[in-house]
Amino acid sequence: TTLQPPSYGRKIAKIALRTERMKGFFSKTWLSRGLLLPVTAWNVQAALVFITWPEQFVAGFMLEGTPGRVAVQGVGVLFLMWSVPYLAALWHPGQHVLALQLAIGMQAIGLLGESYILATLTPEYAILAASIRRFIVFDAAGLLLLVAAWLVIRNS
Repeated sequence: TTLQPPSYGRKIAKIALRTERMKGFFSKTWLSRGLLLPVTAWNVQAALVFITWPEQFVAGFMLEGTPGRVAVQGVGVLFLMWSVPYLAALWHPGQHVLALQLAIGMQAIGLLGESYILATLTPEYAILAASIRRFIVFDAAGLLLLVAAWLVIRNS
């Protein structure tokens, strides 16, 4: 039997191709995560602050006392529940595209709903309107970031 030298050229080409694919995958994944992280962090942070220190936000919703505290804490719990698809998408955007798409839908619904609510307020509810405007700004920015993350990852 004749000893054949290993075909290093083919092996190196395969490794190079695999490495190039991995670079593209990781860069898209990490770019998408970078876009998802602020939105997810805002939502979780808002949830935890509303749950932990609701009295700081009661007046902004024109509420008071125990009912106001509990209402704000309830919104915090809802924010935490709504964060689940964001967290799944953040974990691995390429494998959890549906979670990212659901988060985009949720964010859009929030933005549209808040905009509608703001449009129905009369001038005497300026404090409440200011609170809703803050939600609108965060949800609009969040929607842009989520859509950008989806555009980055969609063809991966």
